[in-house]
Amino acid sequence: MEALNLPKTELKIITKDGKPQVFDILRRKFVALTPEEWVRQQFVHYLIMYKNYPAECIGNEISLMLNGTRKRCDSVVYGQNAQPVMIIEYKAPQVEITQRVFEQISRYNIRLKVEWLVVSNGMQHYCCRIDYNSGTYQFLEDIPSYDEIREA
Repeated sequence: MEALNLPKTELKIITKDGKPQVFDILRRKFVALTPEEWVRQQFVHYLIMYKNYPAECIGNEISLMLNGTRKRCDSVVYGQNAQPVMIIEYKAPQVEITQRVFEQISRYNIRLKVEWLVVSNGMQHYCCRIDYNSGTYQFLEDIPSYDEIREA
């Protein structure tokens, strides 16, 4: 797998039935190592190791119902009282981050109503903070620390 625009992380990778798998520390199991999963695992480790997100406050592959259809958020971060505060959408490194990606994560947010949206393909990372009172949003220069999102 290619190097990402994230600090290097040592991941547990095995081969099962001729296919690579990576250990997901949040789901506590090995999962197929796809390019998107490579980004997810690197990004989750970045949040835990560099932004002080407690592992127990992050969930991968979180199901939700939207307009009668089951959808899955790539990652959801929970704050106080186990309320969702951030949705993270991952794409493979070669996938361009477009308006369509933001529309996808915004649809998930119709249901969860979080304040923070993050999109990453491992090379580019975008974080947006939503102000529901004013009906506006602001893109941030960096991914906030867990203390910043928890206290917001």
